[in-house]
Parts: sequence; C-alpha cells; structure tokens
Amino acid sequence: MADTGSAFSLAIDAMGGDAAPEIVLDGLELAAERHPQARFLLVGDEARVGGALARRKRAARVCSLRHAPEVVSGDLKPTAALRMRGSSMRIAIDAVAAGEASGIVSAGNTGALMALAKIVIKTMPEIDRPALAAIGPSARGDVVLLDLGANVQCDARNLVEFAIMGDAFARVALGLTTPSIGLLNVGSEELKGDDRVRAAAEILRDSHVGTQFRGFIEGHDITAGTVDVVVTDGFTGNVALKTGEGALKLMRDLLRQVFTSSVPARLGYLLARPALDRLREWMDPRRYNGAILLGLNGVVVKSHGGTDALGFAHAVDVAMDMVTHGYNDRIKDGFDRLAGRNRLAPSPN
Repeated sequence: MADTGSAFSLAIDAMGGDAAPEIVLDGLELAAERHPQARFLLVGDEARVGGALARRKRAARVCSLRHAPEVVSGDLKPTAALRMRGSSMRIAIDAVAAGEASGIVSAGNTGALMALAKIVIKTMPEIDRPALAAIGPSARGDVVLLDLGANVQCDARNLVEFAIMGDAFARVALGLTTPSIGLLNVGSEELKGDDRVRAAAEILRDSHVGTQFRGFIEGHDITAGTVDVVVTDGFTGNVALKTGEGALKLMRDLLRQVFTSSVPARLGYLLARPALDRLREWMDPRRYNGAILLGLNGVVVKSHGGTDALGFAHAVDVAMDMVTHGYNDRIKDGFDRLAGRNRLAPSPN
C-alpha cells in the first residue's frame, strides 16, 4: 500500500526489537486480522521492509510504508537518539506529534522511546509527569501496575496523577466500570509510609475516585488481586515488576526440574499436562506484552524487545484499545473532576 498521507490508527516502528523487522511484520499480520479497519503507518528501511511486507498479504493491505534511513540501536543513549532525526523511532513519533497517527508501538530502545515521546509528543496539560504502566496476572484476574520506572522520585501530586491515569487505563484495557485502586506501601495501616504517600491517600479519599480507593496495600496484594490498580513510585514499581518476572521464571524452572527428575515424575507430567497447559497459557508473558507510557498527547506503547509475533500483536491490541476507546478523553475528564475538588496542589518539581 502506498503512503497516502491520510490519518493512521497507529505508527509502527518497524526496526525496533531484537528480531526486527521480521517479528514486527509477523505481529502486524496477526494484528491486521484482529483489526481489519485499522490503518498503520509502518516506518523503516524500505530495502529491508518493503519486500518482506509484500509477502504478508494481510499486513500489506493495512500498512503504508515510510522510509527511515536510521535505526536506534538497543544500547544507544537517549541523548544520542534525540539527535537522530531520521530514525524509524523518531519518524514514527513525529507522525504522532503531528496528528498524523493516534499512537505508536515500538519494540526498540526503552530509554530512547521514553525520552523522545516526552520531548516530541509532550505530556498532556493536566499532567506533571507521564507514568509507565503495564498489565499483569493476579489470583482474581488482570491488574494494572504503575509507575514502572519512568519516575524514580515522586511526590504526592505525582501519585495522585498516577491513580487517575490508572483508573482510566483500567476502564479501557480491562473493561472495568469502577476499578478499585490501592497505594503500595509498607503496611496497610493509615499511619504507615512517608508523608507523600499519606498525603496522596488523603487526596484520593476526598476525590471523585474516593469510593474506589481501598487505601494502602502491600506487596503480596499485587498478585492476590486485592485491587485492580496498584499505584506506586517508579523505583518501587520497577523493583516489584522485576521481582515478579523473576518469580515466574523460577516457578517455570522448578516445575521443569520436578517433572523431569524421574520416570514417575514424567508420567505425572503426562497426567497433569492439560492443567499445566492451561497454567502456561494463563502465565504466558506474551499476553501481557506492551508497557504503556500514560499521560502524553498520544498513545505510546513499548513492546518487549525480545517478544515474538504474538507478543507484538498483543502490544498493538493494547494500543488499539486505547485509541478506539478514547483513553486520553477519559484522562481529561478524570483530571477535570479532580480539579473541581481543588485538592491537587502544583508540584514543586
């Protein structure tokens, strides 16, 4: 499909990721089947992408290819990426900033994507800082966790903003009408935590999401599914995320060791295989691929660099949900209602 210059649902960084562009194109082949009405601006090296795209008929029907002569490597510093005007990531982000596309999906360099998005697309007027959010599994269903590393240091205002953004995201991505919200803390008692966490809790209790706010939660509440939206600073959130990923990997490794340790264990695996297959599907990290940078003037989704086609397609699904369900309009409504309470003081940062 030729580049027509029309508005696109999403801009896609074709060159981002460990196995780009092939894995990106395979993911778009799946996404095109799920979203036949969507139109994607595919940005990458024409010599590498053009022929491969033509071999994927469904993707070719919904994609317009735009040439980008440069690639942001995985180890490139964000400051250097900002100077690369001709990279596939930069050109895709420029399309969002110009209103040509509603959002971007990239499996490329995380630091570069976050820096470019914040500087080029910019934060919404109501928001002091954007937050990195993701969806993960819990005993009661999927849960939203933010911030995951975009803001290592946060004040009470930032935490309140994250809660409002997380509420809107859970409504869009999880289909919840009144998602419950919790502040991650060192205990559930009201006197626990530092001044900023307690101040954020006070504001949230008196806000329009007050009936949804469940107060303080602890680390074990994340996987227990005590709340639908877990709010914390970027330092704590990133540690929690990496700890959870490590725990899942350890569990998979231990199960593999147990079921290969002896002949009876192998027989036991054959009997338990249907249940284990369901467990593997439930915990499949590809189902949760796609971290979202919330609070920008456009949708920005970061796919894991080492994902496969199914995982990349899921990242596209997340971005499409945010676009089609008007996530940014929901954010604006939430902050308008919060401002009406006159409780959110300007950040000193």
